[in-house]
Amino acid sequence: MSQQTSHRPPPGPPTGGHGPRAAAGVPTAKPLDFGGSLRRFAGVMRPERVRVAVLLACGTVSVVLTVLGPKILGDATDVIFTGVVGRLLGSTMPPGTTTAEAVAALRAAGDENQADMIAAMSGVVPGEGIDVERLAQILATVVAVYVGAFVFGWWQSRLMTVAVQNTVRWLRDDVEAKLHRIPLSYVDRQAKGDILSRVTNDIDNVAQTTTQTLAQLVTALLTVVGVLSMMFWISWVLALVALVTVPLSILLTMAIAKRSQPQFIEQWAATGRLNAHVEEMFTGHALVKVYGRQADAAATFARENEAVHDATRRSQFISGTIQPTMGFLANLNYVLVAVIGGLRVASGQLSIGDVQAFIQYSRQFTQPLSQIASMMNLLQSGVASAERVFTLLDAPEQDPDPVPARDPERVRGRVEFDDVSFSYTPDEELIEHLDLVAEPGQTIAIVGPTGAGKTTLVNLLMRFYEIDGGRILLDGVDTRAMTRDGLRSRVGMVLQDAWLFGGTIAENIRYGVRDGREVSEEEFLAAARATSVDPFVRTLPDGYDTVLDDGGASLSAGEKQLLTIARAFLADPDILVLDEATSSVDTRTEVLVQEAMNALRSGRTSFVIAHRLSTIREADLIVVMEHGRIVEQGDHDGLLAADGAYARLYASQFAAPMTEDPAGSGA
Repeated sequence: MSQQTSHRPPPGPPTGGHGPRAAAGVPTAKPLDFGGSLRRFAGVMRPERVRVAVLLACGTVSVVLTVLGPKILGDATDVIFTGVVGRLLGSTMPPGTTTAEAVAALRAAGDENQADMIAAMSGVVPGEGIDVERLAQILATVVAVYVGAFVFGWWQSRLMTVAVQNTVRWLRDDVEAKLHRIPLSYVDRQAKGDILSRVTNDIDNVAQTTTQTLAQLVTALLTVVGVLSMMFWISWVLALVALVTVPLSILLTMAIAKRSQPQFIEQWAATGRLNAHVEEMFTGHALVKVYGRQADAAATFARENEAVHDATRRSQFISGTIQPTMGFLANLNYVLVAVIGGLRVASGQLSIGDVQAFIQYSRQFTQPLSQIASMMNLLQSGVASAERVFTLLDAPEQDPDPVPARDPERVRGRVEFDDVSFSYTPDEELIEHLDLVAEPGQTIAIVGPTGAGKTTLVNLLMRFYEIDGGRILLDGVDTRAMTRDGLRSRVGMVLQDAWLFGGTIAENIRYGVRDGREVSEEEFLAAARATSVDPFVRTLPDGYDTVLDDGGASLSAGEKQLLTIARAFLADPDILVLDEATSSVDTRTEVLVQEAMNALRSGRTSFVIAHRLSTIREADLIVVMEHGRIVEQGDHDGLLAADGAYARLYASQFAAPMTEDPAGSGA
């Protein structure tokens, strides 16, 4: 059988808060909705339905062959037993005695039970032993049946692995795409470690659980149906006896599963909280040590670790009681079948081969039930993880880009905030009716105390957040009428926190270059020299091919910031946003960077957020913000002369009062 390839349909457009699968009719699961989440995951596997159908067919054939095995072995037992009985009768009966004569002789001797048993047996001939040729044929058939069952079972497992891994890969793709569509506000409200746990641990748990349980569940269910059919075929009386324990098994399993499911939910939620704490402590490891908070961090870790331990212990203990419970019921079933089956053999109503086959079937019947019960803890754990992934996929998304989108006919760099209002929470206004115009080529410096709304203003320009009222215009076009990618492709941004990824220094600098744009080596080196990156990179053994690990931990804070500035230089944007871009460089480097920025800002509109007022003296317009409002604007000299908010900020940095020691320096 050749491996079939299924092609996933192309994803549709974003669908708001219903996740990428809503268009396919997959229902949105509610929290703790076991059945809904299970059905939803089945919907996720729809692109693999052809492969799933084939593996179901392989599983069915494998189960049918496996179920036939005990019955055929029962025939072999009958051949051996009839041969043994025939040899024994031949030793006590005259030669040439027929089976009917032997039965009559036994009845005449008062041995009714033995007579009934022999009468019910076919093929018993007094004096003849075991039919070796017939026995060899039966055993060969058994071997062929079990080999066939193995081959089809192997194909089922192989196809199941491929189907599950493809599905999980697509699920990861969906989560990755979702992370790019959720607004920044959602990320700000979530612990990053918990999001990472959903993307990694939970999806891995879904994959492991599905691989381990799905094929076994299918096989177990088919085995139950097949074995039950064979049991009724052999003896409906024994079949009813075997079924006595089934309702009790189902009720006990459902009761235990109902109690353990909330514990699995808590287990993975606690795991997410633990990951969030570890991620925070690892990211801020240096500060934890500086402020001596190792004991507090260890105590929090111990508390969260204990919560994971307790939830895991409770979930595993509760679900673990299923297996011994099912084992007890299986043994009870075995005893009933053995006793009643033996009585029916003695009365001649069944052959000993049929009873042997039936005992095997009773074991096969309870075994898949036990498997299903023992897999419930894995299944519940996987569904709990799937629910957490689906919760992420159902998170509200940012508004889709307009179709068709508008772009400025010619980007000159005029930015206008027209009656803009915004708040992070509905009951607390931050920016109210703000108006600001940045003419092409101007440098706009935004200053003010912490929490005044400076960075928020830039985030609104970049559409990291959507405004509540008013408009933001780029060369006369509302930024909401543009695609986010189209808007951000025109903006170069340098943040206060330098972000570097694992890769070479050259790759980090080229990161800001848009796809399709060719950058020559001369342009690259010019950007590096303009931002004072080239001198310190030349001192490294591998130069620009130096590989950065762990966010560039081997570099100083100033060197990392210079790399991010070089990245913005090389991107050659129409608009620049510098959010405390020089806060991490030393005074000498700051002078060099300022000179390079002055050259870069030539002909470009620039927004500079700065706490160091010395860096924005030459700005064309200085905007002073307090509590989300513009309280002053003008140039450096004019604002100092006005003796207002800007003058107070300036004085707090550069006009510290001088005090004299009235007792003299020698006192």
